[in-house]
This record gives sequence, C-alpha cells and structure tokens, in this order.
Amino acid sequence: MSSQLSVGTEVIITPRVSQRKRAAEQELSLAEETQVQRKLELRAVPQDIVPVIETNDFRETVVSSEIMETMSSVVSRDTNEVKSIPKNVYNGPVVVPTGIYVLDRTLGGGLPLNSMVYFSADPRSMSEVFFYEFTQSRKTYYFTTGRRPKYVRSDIMNQNLDPSNVIFVDIYSEYYFTSMGDMVDHLGNGHIDSKIIEYAEYNLRTILNDSQGEEINIIFDNFSFFMNLNVNPGLLKRLINLLYETTKEANSITFLYSLKGSHDERAENEILNASDVIFDVDVERHPDKILSKLSIPKIRGMAPKTDVIKFNVSEGINIDTSKDIA
Repeated sequence: MSSQLSVGTEVIITPRVSQRKRAAEQELSLAEETQVQRKLELRAVPQDIVPVIETNDFRETVVSSEIMETMSSVVSRDTNEVKSIPKNVYNGPVVVPTGIYVLDRTLGGGLPLNSMVYFSADPRSMSEVFFYEFTQSRKTYYFTTGRRPKYVRSDIMNQNLDPSNVIFVDIYSEYYFTSMGDMVDHLGNGHIDSKIIEYAEYNLRTILNDSQGEEINIIFDNFSFFMNLNVNPGLLKRLINLLYETTKEANSITFLYSLKGSHDERAENEILNASDVIFDVDVERHPDKILSKLSIPKIRGMAPKTDVIKFNVSEGINIDTSKDIA
C-alpha cells in the first residue's frame, strides 16, 4: 500500500499483518492443545517430484530439508536395513540475474537469491548507474538518502531504462524537510538521527509484510548516510541485523551502496562481515584515460571472482570483456 507525502514522493505505509506470524500463532495454539506422537516412515523420493526452478541461464534443483532427510536414508519396513542414498542432489544456491547481462555471464548466472550485497565504491566512479540497471531485473524498493527520488527517477530514464518497477522510500525528504516542505538542518541531532533509523526500519518491515514471496530488490543509495549518523552504535547494528533478516525472509537481493573514505572503518568492518557479497569499485587515473575496476572478493555460496572487471559508464554499465596480455 502506498501514499503521497506532502513533498510528492511515494512511500510505503500501513504494513499488513504478516501471514507468517498468523500461521506461527496457529501452530503454537495447536501444539499447546494436544500432543500427537507420530511414527515416520522414510521412503525414497522419486526424482520426478523434486522441485526445479528455471532461471535464464541454467536450472537449479531445490530440495527441502524433509526431502533431503528422506533421501539420505531409506528404512526397509521388513528388515530395518538402512541404505545410503547420495546427498549430492542439491547443486547450490538459487541464482538470479542482476539485470546486467555481461555481469551475470561473468558471475555464472547472477547472484544467489537472499544475498545482502555491500557495494563499496569510489564516488568518482558513477557506480549508482549499477543500481539503475539492477532495477530492471525485478520489483525494486529504492531508499534515497542523498537527493529527492524524482531526480533519481530522472537519471534512470536518462539511461534509457524503465523506472516503472521502482518504489521509492524517501529517506532524504523525511530527514531534511518538514511536513510543510521547508528544509531544515538536523546534522548531528542525535534524537532526529535515531528517528530516521526507526523510519527506515518501519519501511523494511512493511516491505517484508507486503512482498509475500515475490522476488524483489532492496537498494540503499547510499548507506553511508546511516553510517555517519550521530547515534549509539547499537542502533546501527540493529538496522544492519534487520536488513540481513529481511533479506533472508523475503526473496530479496539487498544492495547497500557505500562511498569510500566517508565513514569509520570499524563500522564498515561490521557490515563487511555480515554481508553475503562484496562489490568493490576503484578508479585509476592514467595519462590518457580514467579506468574503473570492479572486484568481487566475497560471494557466499559461490566461488568469489579473482578477476578484476573493467567497466565504463555510457548509456548504462559497459563491461570490458577483453583480457589483458602481459
């Protein structure tokens, strides 16, 4: 559900009651009323009932914990003989495309679903264009902290991309403007800084309740804003934990855009440790050109990429697939 703020920006409001919460309450009630003892008989699971998810580039087999347990051993009803069944049916994480074809091909199909991605970049690299392209892959909740959403939307369109899948969460206007639209200075105000974290958390919970299993992106452009707030470190840690939990509970890929050299290294290390994927962008200045390089040193569930990816920005992200010859 969405509405319009006085500054004319669409945001999420009034989260619905989670279906997961209702289901959990019902299960707990039933468990308290009666205790039922059941004898489980393990059977081999025919291959044709194992669910398969199709992606753009390859097929991933997804096996539930119950099926994995069943396939790990078969108990004979007559002899109680335990026969071993190979456990290597599951081929890896569910990988989904990012929206940048050449990058997906380099990564082997995309990124693991339910990944929290820390995207650390030199501000000179124009790395925000990566996020504009990421919005093309699926429905995206875009948190803006440095400028109004209408300017981000305009930049997306200037890259010949479609912004129709984007729902903006306007952190910028909530923090820097009054309800009447007047700009205010809250820099260093600990009370206001705490409130803006609560506002972000509220919207994250709403996204989780509303997504209902749909594949989504969550983008924070930029997350350095939160790392520089005048708040107790515990509040920032709580926000990071909620981001991680939301990413895992929803079918989401979450991107946290960080500007290099703009915040405390200890706070950054906490996020680096929690993140499932790390993107790192540097800019090199040469006598005849400026070169932007992307490295991906960490991908949980997949082998990290050792090669550095060269790219430039021109009507989107253009990745250089040529190899350097020594």
